[in-house]
Amino acid sequence: MATIAWLGTGLLGSGFVKAALRRGNTVRVWNRSAAKLEPLKALGALPCATPAEAVAGAERVHLCLSDDAAVDGVLDQLLAAPGFKAPVVDHTTVTPRGAQARAQRLAAKGVGFLACPVFMGPSNAAESTGRMLCAGPPALVEQLTPALKQMTGELVVMGADVRVPCTYKLIGNAMIIGVTGVLADTFALAQGADLTPQDVLGFVSNFPFGTIATARGARMAKGDYDATFELAMARKDVRLMQQTAAGKALSALDGVGARMDQLLAKGHGAKDLGALSVETIPPAR
Repeated sequence: MATIAWLGTGLLGSGFVKAALRRGNTVRVWNRSAAKLEPLKALGALPCATPAEAVAGAERVHLCLSDDAAVDGVLDQLLAAPGFKAPVVDHTTVTPRGAQARAQRLAAKGVGFLACPVFMGPSNAAESTGRMLCAGPPALVEQLTPALKQMTGELVVMGADVRVPCTYKLIGNAMIIGVTGVLADTFALAQGADLTPQDVLGFVSNFPFGTIATARGARMAKGDYDATFELAMARKDVRLMQQTAAGKALSALDGVGARMDQLLAKGHGAKDLGALSVETIPPAR
């Protein structure tokens, strides 16, 4: 069994630690709020006062922190620790550029680095289910793949460029957040028309969202904005939605409507709704 260091034991990190302990690993843990270490200590984890203390003697180091700044702050401490060479596996949701800079910084110090963001909740981490993305030096990926596969239901290796999994993590979260925002708005619409959230769920459970996203997304990706649903008409519909919500707070639709107004002012009203991406993906020639 391995001796590992786990830095960051919030909801997700603590789930991973619990699973690692069940697999018989020795787990040295650190967290900014030391109180979160107490339940893990009761399960056999070894609490440490600093990140440098936690990585002493560890075969690999896992990070599960809040953002780029938190990761950089911890790495500053690790790189200052005498003799630190254990590979670092970062599960934090971060910017692609931040991950790339850290990979280069650690490589210059002779320390291996993998970007391994996850699509998991705390229960997935504790039960070793869900999906983990992974990229980094091929030899290190191969070396750590058996251990990483134990942590997840699916390990998706995405090559050597650490920016790639970090980008897809943000894309996935954008979809999750966007769908949740729109769902909240549909509840507001329903209540404005004396329907219930349960009525909404009964309707949307059979709505072909995947087909719609695939078909319109394929056209948007090519810069094809020939209209099947004109942007101007879609803006009218958003206005109707705002009116039906009857003053209730909207999470997504107000922002979409404002963006549509900008594009209409630039003369894109006769283009397809997909023209929401026209300034990202120019029309095909």
